[in-house]
Amino acid sequence: MYVIVGLGNPGISYKDTRHNVGFMVLDLWQKKLGLKYTRDVGPSQVAYCRNFKDKVLLVRPLTFMNLSGNAVKRIVDKNHLSDFSKLLVVSDDLNLPFGSIRIRRSGSSGGQKGLQSIIERLGTDEFPRLRLGLGFGYRDAVKFVLSPFNKAEKKELPLLLEMAVQALENFISEGIEDTMSQFNKNYLEP
Repeated sequence: MYVIVGLGNPGISYKDTRHNVGFMVLDLWQKKLGLKYTRDVGPSQVAYCRNFKDKVLLVRPLTFMNLSGNAVKRIVDKNHLSDFSKLLVVSDDLNLPFGSIRIRRSGSSGGQKGLQSIIERLGTDEFPRLRLGLGFGYRDAVKFVLSPFNKAEKKELPLLLEMAVQALENFISEGIEDTMSQFNKNYLEP
């Protein structure tokens, strides 16, 4: 089984903020697959998918970003997931330009609080992650990530979300190496 986690903050006031790009990717994929979220035991919404050779579980932690590890740990334990190469986390990244997607096999949180929480709760950073760049030029990081995308970004966002969904599907069918070689790029550069 694969577990794909999209990070974000619950609640309507956070719905369209930059920090919720992980939720946005999962929501697009969930709609594309014709799935419905259900409330799982613990603080997550989940959707089960059997469209691939392995079962895939889409997870939206309903804890706030900084506590994402609590929800992910419960999902991992409940589903007896011991192969963390099948756990992929989708998040925002302030260290990448807007328009960039970066997939990595493992690594540090890069300052992303949700990823840091997951690393701490699982006791490892050895799990894949797909990060979408939010861009540079902000003064207050917290204010920036909790604000909506600007007008120009909103025009480009559908392409980025779609490319992230394609990357997730490729990850399930072709593996991490192929996904990194095909999808690690800035989609807004000519």
